[in-house]
Amino acid sequence: MSNKIITLTVNPAVDKSTKFSGLVAEQKIRCENPHFDAGGGGINVSKAIARLGGKSKAVFTTGGPTGDLLQDLLKKENIDFQAITTKNWTRENFIAVDVLTNAQYRFGMPGAEILPEEANEILQQIEALKPDFLVASGSLSAGLGDNFYEKVAAVSRKIGSKLVIDTSGEPLKRAIDEGVYLLKPNVGELAKLVGVEALEIDQVDEAAREIIAKGGCEIVVVSLGPQGAVLVTKDICEHIPAPSVTKKSTVGAGDSMVGGMVWALSEGKSVQEMLRWGVACGSAATMNEGTQLFKTEDAKRLFDWLQKYK
Repeated sequence: MSNKIITLTVNPAVDKSTKFSGLVAEQKIRCENPHFDAGGGGINVSKAIARLGGKSKAVFTTGGPTGDLLQDLLKKENIDFQAITTKNWTRENFIAVDVLTNAQYRFGMPGAEILPEEANEILQQIEALKPDFLVASGSLSAGLGDNFYEKVAAVSRKIGSKLVIDTSGEPLKRAIDEGVYLLKPNVGELAKLVGVEALEIDQVDEAAREIIAKGGCEIVVVSLGPQGAVLVTKDICEHIPAPSVTKKSTVGAGDSMVGGMVWALSEGKSVQEMLRWGVACGSAATMNEGTQLFKTEDAKRLFDWLQKYK
């Protein structure tokens, strides 16, 4: 397989989810049998691409028994991967839903420290793989520093890969300083990138163009949540509304959106089609409970609906 798409997850997790009835302090909460999923931004993007019939290779760090479980879960889903072994264990997240209220409680654990030699190994692996598209998604583990995605961007530039980045805060800002191909901020993240407190919807395209003009990226897709998304390039500005669906969970919607967009780009589709696939996959993901991402038939149906907006 050619390395057309590589996804990078430096802070993956095993997501353990369950259901219970009634949250009462100081009492033992009896839960249903847990369900395990391989989690982390890039890994979810690879899963989303697979659902659309595409192929990618997931590159991620893995350590200890939880790391072994993470690999087993991906093997069961037939996701091609390259694991980078770490001394410290892969983290585990916990998601619990109260069936009485349908309230979801998400407990995210911090990632264990990545050692300097392990960080170098990640960069070397990416350079050796030379993908057409590299997706760096998710938070950074301790030990990597805010400039790690900036280093990934430098490697991408060196090997001619188109870097798609989906993270937040200082790591995102530093990556854009180096230059990326596509970024997917929400409105709050976009405001921080251009140094303002907040942005109104009608200011989004101008803020995105500011980043593009400075050479930070070529394409900005601003996620507006229930309002859809805005696509901005040097020449194009287009808003696509989100289809009206019954929302059960927003977990994985952002990763599903990125997966849909990267798959579309790798198939040679236009940026306008890319936007519609992204919104369709992100919206479809909200129709499922827990960490299930989207059903392929839902995404295709919503894409067809979005084709009306031209």
